[in-house]
Amino acid sequence: MTIIFEERPSDSPYIQTITQGYTASDGTTIRPAECNWHMVFVRENGCLHPIVVGPLTTSGPVSWKEGAEILWIRFSLGTFMPHLPFKHSLNIETTLPKASSKTFWLNGSSWEFPGFENVETFVERLVRDEMLVCDPVVSNVLENRPLDLSPRTIRHRFQQATGLSQKYIDQYQRAQKALALLNRGVPILDTVHQAGYYDQPHLTRSLRKYIGTTPGEEVNKMCEPG
Repeated sequence: MTIIFEERPSDSPYIQTITQGYTASDGTTIRPAECNWHMVFVRENGCLHPIVVGPLTTSGPVSWKEGAEILWIRFSLGTFMPHLPFKHSLNIETTLPKASSKTFWLNGSSWEFPGFENVETFVERLVRDEMLVCDPVVSNVLENRPLDLSPRTIRHRFQQATGLSQKYIDQYQRAQKALALLNRGVPILDTVHQAGYYDQPHLTRSLRKYIGTTPGEEVNKMCEPG
């Protein structure tokens, strides 16, 4: 394994997970698509690099070098920065300018680099300064709660707060469900039925797009020793 990491949940409604790790050697892999956006802080050769990573609509290759320390903040769906619209960050990594060796610039203000244990404090300040907001329409839509809003307004706010359509997120989450079933040892044809796909080719296309693998490859992984 070339990336060693630990992940923890958060009690902040704005954060889904917080992960820290380091790269033990050079490596490359296929990363999955990603509905959530991240702030990533990379320390490499003594320098810190703050990066905003937008939602990633398809799987794709990713490479890394040995010796990097990384902190990932994965934000909850519906959380976004009004000054950084998703149309400027979808499928894009944006490196933020550094102000000093310990700070970086974000929307005209200087911010200290957070650490694994104080991410919530960093995010609370972003919220307090109205640089980070969360639209409850997203969670209501995803949980099928009725809303007293027009369909057009709901679609607009959902798109603004996630950068994606509800249909896309539903398809992504179905691929995640199928992956979990396969990893639990559920046969491919049973996974097709339980995850709601038309047939095996439909499942294969979905996993290839969103996960970067195929049902057969996932089954082979389960059969690999150790």
